[in-house]
Amino acid sequence: MKQITQQLSQIISDYAEKLMGISENDLAAKPDPLKWSRKEILGHLIDSAQSNIRRFVVAQYEEAPFIIYNQDKWVAISDYQNYPTTDLISLWILLNKHICIILGNTSEESLLRMCKTNKDIPHTIKWLAEDYIRHLLHHLHQVCNLEPVPYT
Repeated sequence: MKQITQQLSQIISDYAEKLMGISENDLAAKPDPLKWSRKEILGHLIDSAQSNIRRFVVAQYEEAPFIIYNQDKWVAISDYQNYPTTDLISLWILLNKHICIILGNTSEESLLRMCKTNKDIPHTIKWLAEDYIRHLLHHLHQVCNLEPVPYT
């Protein structure tokens, strides 16, 4: 897990500055009325961090908890489009630093504990942490307008 926490710490460091360098107009621009703006995608990453924090914690003391996330409803209810950008970036940074602490304190034994999500099969905390990094990079590249990173 040390590798995941180091990777996440590096992602925070590498992308925080990139995020702060994007203009408000570019972040808020919607490519289509039915699609998320880059600001809303960043909000989605905040929601993902919150959902995964809950998974990483609860799965350590409950047997295979079922923790789902309705991304469209969370983004709409949170109104990220009108959220102050600096607060949004700060929240993203702090939540990911918190994930580093949680995962850094997770025992090797606990990494094998299971959690059920929106997917059909339960996954270990370790798998969820690795998937979180893949998901994070996929969307950060969208927000920062970088080379696409595939995510399935």
